[in-house]
Order: sequence, then C-alpha cells, then structure tokens
Amino acid sequence: MTLEPLLAASPAIQIHVAAAIAAFALGGYVLFRRKGDHRHRMAGRVWVGLMLLVTLSSFFIHTIRLVGPWSPIHLLSIGTTIALVYAVRMARVRQIAAHRRTMQATYVGALLIAGLFTFLPGRVMHEVMFGGGSPLPGIALALAIATAGIGLTMSRIRPRRRPDRRPVETSG
Repeated sequence: MTLEPLLAASPAIQIHVAAAIAAFALGGYVLFRRKGDHRHRMAGRVWVGLMLLVTLSSFFIHTIRLVGPWSPIHLLSIGTTIALVYAVRMARVRQIAAHRRTMQATYVGALLIAGLFTFLPGRVMHEVMFGGGSPLPGIALALAIATAGIGLTMSRIRPRRRPDRRPVETSG
C-alpha cells in the first residue's frame, strides 16, 4: 500500500477520496446507533455535508470519459444529490420510514457499491491499495465489499410486524 498515487492525483480526487472515506465512517456510525436524538441529527447533518462534498467534487473528476468529459458516475452523483435532498425533506416532515430507507439506500449505493468500483484495476484507489501488480486483489476486494454491503442491507431489512392476534377470551 502506498499513498503516492493519491498524493499525485488532482486536488479534486484528493478531496473526493477524503470526503468519501469520512462519509463512509460517519455514515456507518449514524446508521448503527440510536436514532432521533441530538447526536443523530448533528452527525446526520455532517454526513449530508460530506456526501454533498463527495458528489460536487466528482464533477471535477474526468478520468472516465464517455460523453464529452462525463461518465455514468456523474449520473450517480446527480442521483445521490437528489436522494440527499429528498431524505432531508422526509426527516423534516416527519416521514421517518422514507427518510430511513433513502439514507440507507444512499449509503449502500453511493458509498459501498460505487466505492467498490474504485478498487478495480486502473483506478487511483487500486493503485493505492495494490500498486501496479495483479488486478485480482482489487477485484477480490470489490467483491468482498459488495458482499458485505448486501449482507448489511439484508440484515437491516425487517419484515413488517403484524399486530398480536391473540384469541379473545370469553367468560364462561
């Protein structure tokens, strides 16, 4: 592991990586701790700010060019920004279930799934983690992150609970 490729990258990539790593760590904390209290709201605000920094910085990164300077990653950034606005709005109008689902989906989609692609060969984070060697470690790490993300998501999904249907007692 060497930080040379990251230190040699553009400032936009450096800001993007720093914000994404911070958002990944803080988002995990927010998702798995008690909800609704002052700490949750403050950490959530910081997380949204970090995620906005991640999305905004991505518009200055043009290493993959499919349509002019843009790539599908930029569509993800637009979608993530819209999701963040929607999730904050849902929290403000007390639609907590919609807020929770949107925030969880944003964490998994924008950080875990998108993050796994950064470890593929030819990307800066692959070079940071594995140098210029074999692409297999990067692919294995990307698969491990994807598996962990899917596992976390599935463990957080709970079936709806039905009201207790006990028989009504009759006096007799």
